[in-house]
Amino acid sequence: MLSQEQIYEIFEKTNAMLEGHFKLTSGKHSNRYFQCAQVLQHPQYCQQLCRELARRFADIEVETVIGPAMGGILVSYELARALGVRSLFAERENGEMKLRRGFSIKPGEKVIVAEDVITTGGSVKEVMEVVKNLGGEVVGVGVLVNRSGGKADLGVPTEALITTSVVTYEPDNCPLCQQGIPAVKPGSRS
Repeated sequence: MLSQEQIYEIFEKTNAMLEGHFKLTSGKHSNRYFQCAQVLQHPQYCQQLCRELARRFADIEVETVIGPAMGGILVSYELARALGVRSLFAERENGEMKLRRGFSIKPGEKVIVAEDVITTGGSVKEVMEVVKNLGGEVVGVGVLVNRSGGKADLGVPTEALITTSVVTYEPDNCPLCQQGIPAVKPGSRS
């Protein structure tokens, strides 16, 4: 079992929790950014974090874990390994989230959706829709970081190792811009 302090320590020592001036995918600016790829590049930390997530789903029947490409692939894989079930990932094809590569979900299959970071939960909701359209049942969502402060309502039990509210600013009203601090876009969609 990992304490909250130990979880934060892992994020800090891997430089996955950044302070500065960041342009978010939404177009807004923030003084804090979670770059989970920094923690996920270390298999031992990925395994420890996903074991902690798995512990939180111990009382739920699960057959499969699925994550959105890219951020959810490693989390899905390690969470599935800890739960002893299979792991899938969904990916975009012509802008639409789909199962490809011969992956399938059986009607009634009990599925957890896994992701590295959520703010609005948009990608997770898209994957949930894929599962539902194939007849599967989403029984939970597991994420490393929920930066919505717990406000992203996904309609199923949701477990996050870190839940935090990240302050965001409209670019026209950003105090960091007003101080002349250059903004950077560290995410995967730069």
